[in-house]
Amino acid sequence: MTVTLADVAARARVSPATVSRVLNGNYPVAASTRERVLRAVDDLDYVLNGPASSLAAATSDLVGILVNDIADPFFGIMAGAAQTQIGGPGDGSGRAGGEKLAVICNTGGSPERELTYLTLLQRQRAAAVVLTGGAVENPAHQAAMAAKLAKLADAGTRIVFCGRPPLPESDALVAALAFDNRGGGRRLTEHLISLGHRRIGYVAGPPERTTTRHRLEGHREALRAAGLDAAPDGGAEAGSGSGAEAGGGAAGSGDQDRLTVHGPYDRRSGYEATLELLRRAPDVTAIVAANDTVALGACAAVRDQGMRIPQDISVAGFDDLPFSVDAVPALTTVRLPLFEAGARAGRLAMGKENPPPGGIATIAAELMIRGSTAAPRG
Repeated sequence: MTVTLADVAARARVSPATVSRVLNGNYPVAASTRERVLRAVDDLDYVLNGPASSLAAATSDLVGILVNDIADPFFGIMAGAAQTQIGGPGDGSGRAGGEKLAVICNTGGSPERELTYLTLLQRQRAAAVVLTGGAVENPAHQAAMAAKLAKLADAGTRIVFCGRPPLPESDALVAALAFDNRGGGRRLTEHLISLGHRRIGYVAGPPERTTTRHRLEGHREALRAAGLDAAPDGGAEAGSGSGAEAGGGAAGSGDQDRLTVHGPYDRRSGYEATLELLRRAPDVTAIVAANDTVALGACAAVRDQGMRIPQDISVAGFDDLPFSVDAVPALTTVRLPLFEAGARAGRLAMGKENPPPGGIATIAAELMIRGSTAAPRG
């Protein structure tokens, strides 16, 4: 049932005219009254129709693209590619045709901010929403997301996930484009094992993220298949250090937990986590990083410890961001087709492309072998 302005007024114990003044911001209202009205709007999930007030289900020319961090090339590439498809063809005249206005919403990785932006886009009756990157694996947040996305979809908003798996028990999506993070993680570690590495450290991302779990699961699958998932001495201390958290995937003996350190997806985390890994296990011959930015921090830490890459220790990343090939030595990594995925998400959001069968598509990851990995010294 649609919530009306009168419902909000009754909840806030004010007149409909007062609610209108608060929402339009065109008349002074006491701070306490304003707070009461805004609380009622949130409690009832009221959507302001704005210019489309006569068309309850109409959508606007606005499209929201949610990213964790626009400064991170991983998100910037996908968002930019999506925007190329959302903007419309244009004719160079400057006149508005079938174009949409794409707005980048930077969540900073905050689940609460993600929901806030979705609410704001709902109130603006966004034509479409593209959500990029991994999701938070928290049942309460997932339930809140499913409810919010269902309301958006019911109002006519097209919803596309790009680089994240679909929500459980949610049919609000047009499509979910999920990267094969698990397969990419497995192939990367298989490559290191084929070179003779047996002690491989892992710098993982935040443990609550789907991307972190899937990449780490792939890494550990490769270790198990090679018989490297058990500690050499039959057991090992769990270990703890700055930014360290054990777990983050299936299996994992005490030794594999000791060889895994979690932290944010940034360079500083890569640096500090690598120092922690080298303290715990000075005999590691290779380090796998959660992404390429983390790998740069790992490389800096290795060099600051007086070791050479790859002569003394190999380092690998994930994503194949533009700078990876220019690192010295060039970074072995897993390529995700970020631009292609973002562009496809934009087309799906605009209805320019039919959704994949079942609404879900898994996008393959490609191993890029470069100079930062080599066989360990005998």
